[in-house]
Amino acid sequence: MTANDKLQGVLEQFLMRCMTSAEAQGIDRIVELELSISQAKTVFVLAQAAQPLPIHAIAEQIRLSVAATGRNIDQLVKMGLVERREDENDRRVKLVTITKAGHEVADQHLEARRTALKSMVSRLTPDEADRLQEALQPILAGDALRPMSLDNTKPQEIPA
Repeated sequence: MTANDKLQGVLEQFLMRCMTSAEAQGIDRIVELELSISQAKTVFVLAQAAQPLPIHAIAEQIRLSVAATGRNIDQLVKMGLVERREDENDRRVKLVTITKAGHEVADQHLEARRTALKSMVSRLTPDEADRLQEALQPILAGDALRPMSLDNTKPQEIPA
């Protein structure tokens, strides 16, 4: 077993424990609303978007067909989580924005995840917390863990 294999195993255990706890708490509102995974992903994409997005761009980001994404958006519009309108420059293009209610769903999900992570961190000893922070800071400062752009040639810029 190589050093990379060992690191992968340790990271997998660490991340699975973190994610399992955080997601279990963060998923409650999504389940309550009976959102599908792709609908939830759509809400999260739109919550992070700086401007309205055309349906084809959302489809690309959530890796669904434009038709399936359009059906998801229809349901999200009915639920009041997103709004859809025609592009003023090209009426064939439908632009989608998140509503206040949609932002609340995304915010509740993120806050539940933060609360779960805070609880996990509080159970570390001060020495463990310091060592973990010291190990993660240089990794997070670099490009190695940034998501790749859609063309997979360069890391995306992520706001701090």
